[in-house]
Amino acid sequence: MYSCVKLLAWRSLLGMHKISLFETELCLLPERAIYIQKFDLLLLSDVHLGKSETFQQAGIPIPSDVNQSNLERLQQLWKQLQPKQIWILGDLFHARRGIGDELLHTWQNFADSVDATIHLILGNHDRPLIPLLEPFNIQCQTHPIEIGSLILSHEPHLAGDTEDGDRLNLCGHIHPCLKLRSRLDSLRLPCFFLDRAQNQLILPSFGEFTGGYEVTPTKDTVIYAIADQSIIPFEGIPEWQQKTGRYGRR
Repeated sequence: MYSCVKLLAWRSLLGMHKISLFETELCLLPERAIYIQKFDLLLLSDVHLGKSETFQQAGIPIPSDVNQSNLERLQQLWKQLQPKQIWILGDLFHARRGIGDELLHTWQNFADSVDATIHLILGNHDRPLIPLLEPFNIQCQTHPIEIGSLILSHEPHLAGDTEDGDRLNLCGHIHPCLKLRSRLDSLRLPCFFLDRAQNQLILPSFGEFTGGYEVTPTKDTVIYAIADQSIIPFEGIPEWQQKTGRYGRR
């Protein structure tokens, strides 16, 4: 049973967009995450903690407060929803050089502030860092995880890779974004990318300093673009589509 306080907080989330797939209601959040009430869990992907420090060590001046900002956003989401589980679909961290005492301290402050089990499905950036992750007290998973009719993975796990096609793959890795064009200007928006032919929903990168790949709509896709605190669905192929391949250009 959900407390009245929790239900009110959940309903007060601005800009959320509900969709129902495979008998599971997904709440798409403009904060670049998904809440699933059925399992009381919060999903996000591609935070890339430590990326700014990695760039700094390469001589590229990047502000150091990116990690704090990302975790404050996640902390605020948890306060609103209070899920029992937080699932990160890979690439929580960026590189070995970015993991130090300061990042560990920032993470521990965050972890101590949330009453939830934190799971990480290891992404391509996380896998080389396994020996360094023990102090972070994260439940690490090396393979895709099945929860109900959902398959959680870092990289896209196509329906053809499963024994049946009655499950939905939720994944990250791609950092999808939608590019809107006019004669004078263009705008890139992070987005959720639903491919109904592949039974797959790709999450946008949660991290603020991650870049993105331009995805290309098809007749089988729905793009849920994030603009300010709203989610705007684009179904099928819009007139302004350019042929750039399935995952488009970066």
